Amino acid sequence: MQSVEIPRPEQGTGAGDTPLARLFGLLEAVAGRDQPFTLQSMAAELGLPKPTVHRLLAQLEQAALLQRQGDARHYAAGLRLRRLAEQLMLNDSFNGARRMVLRSVVQELGESCNITALAGSEVVYLDRVETAAPLRFYLHPGSRVPVHCSASGKLMLAQMPPAQRKRLLGHVPLDAYTGATITDPALLERELEQVREQGYALDREEFLPGLLCVAVTVPADAGRLSNLCVAVQAPVMRLSAERAPQVLPALRRAAQALARIEADAMPRAQRA
Repeated sequence: MQSVEIPRPEQGTGAGDTPLARLFGLLEAVAGRDQPFTLQSMAAELGLPKPTVHRLLAQLEQAALLQRQGDARHYAAGLRLRRLAEQLMLNDSFNGARRMVLRSVVQELGESCNITALAGSEVVYLDRVETAAPLRFYLHPGSRVPVHCSASGKLMLAQMPPAQRKRLLGHVPLDAYTGATITDPALLERELEQVREQGYALDREEFLPGLLCVAVTVPADAGRLSNLCVAVQAPVMRLSAERAPQVLPALRRAAQALARIEADAMPRAQRA
């Protein structure tokens, strides 16, 4: 099976290297284990000094997030941590509903589908369902793509008032990621005008060679700009720019379904 994987965002060693980040990293390591662990094995896995890991384990044990086993040497997830995981699963109907929409698109079109949002000058992947096809590009939830070379980013830029778009792009370098990346501000403006006219956007191998993306916005309430997009991605050998309009009916149905999910999840006070 051939695939191209985009790495997950890595935790920095500067601002991310805090006591809270280390605690969270330890909990992530615990969640990834299927058996109890020792102080020594956890310190080796995390690459932290034993005294530091000992202090973290003591804090988590005191909070009932971890519990020590009968031999007093091994640790495992505590009752409070297990209940937290159970509650997350039980109450995850919102994300579960969004994921079912993505799965229906993947089932219909046979290509990967994702939900994205604008975060600063980047597009962040909120959720994604991969195709089962042998050749695919992996973009994990949490992955970020520059706004100027992604289909979702172009949609976000196209709907902005000109002054807002100018402020954003004035601080964003239009770096070239492939030979197809649009790096000229005038050409990008021309592209955004086309996006506004046609109601969807394309990434024609502008971020990754061989990858084509088609995106539409998820409708927002009247008077509000949308900050969500739903998109399909595929290798150009399976989906060309000329064939891209064929996926729009499925994408637009998904966008409407996602808009209903967002509306149902929004508190009444925020709808007014």
